[in-house]
Amino acid sequence: MTTEYFHFLGVLGVAFFAVSGTLLGHEKKINGFGVVVVAAMTALGGGTVRDVLLGESIFWISSPDYLLSTYSAIIGTILFIRYMPPLSNYYFIFVDAVGLAIFNIMGIEKALINGSGMIVAITMGMTTGIFGGLMRDVVCREIPLVMQGDVYASACLAGGLTYAALFSLDIPYVWCIVGSILVTVLLRVGSEHWGWRVNLFKKRNAAPSEKVP
Repeated sequence: MTTEYFHFLGVLGVAFFAVSGTLLGHEKKINGFGVVVVAAMTALGGGTVRDVLLGESIFWISSPDYLLSTYSAIIGTILFIRYMPPLSNYYFIFVDAVGLAIFNIMGIEKALINGSGMIVAITMGMTTGIFGGLMRDVVCREIPLVMQGDVYASACLAGGLTYAALFSLDIPYVWCIVGSILVTVLLRVGSEHWGWRVNLFKKRNAAPSEKVP
């Protein structure tokens, strides 16, 4: 991926996550500068953790464009909420899913550029994708989505595996990225629409003979 394309994806990703943070702040009736804090944390948190782990310079310090995108998205969302009809919860789910998918790709790409293997890159993609939302949910006193049975981190994992599969087949970079983003977004949005859940500890129903009288 070229530097310009990576930068464009990053600017787009922080904007989507800033919108999702602002929407949740509005839902939780956070007011004043608190909304900016929640939204900025959502937009910048995952990428900051990624860069610290990779020993890279923090992305939004190196390039103020990320901050400009974040604050512009926050202001735009606040104005939209003030002057437009009430938003459905699906808006939050969709913008959060797109931000998740883009940050997942950014984590994978940056780890690969850093010389990491694919398994580390997929893990770094998940870390980049989920940590901003994790911080947002904790500050808003929500049980983080990644800690519930929602298809969230698993959507990142599926997107990362899709990227790895296409990459191993020597598919052009752009299609590896598009495929990963589509899988992540469709799984995340589909899980909310159809109620898909990941329950690792679900027990089978006991047979009649096994039931305690």
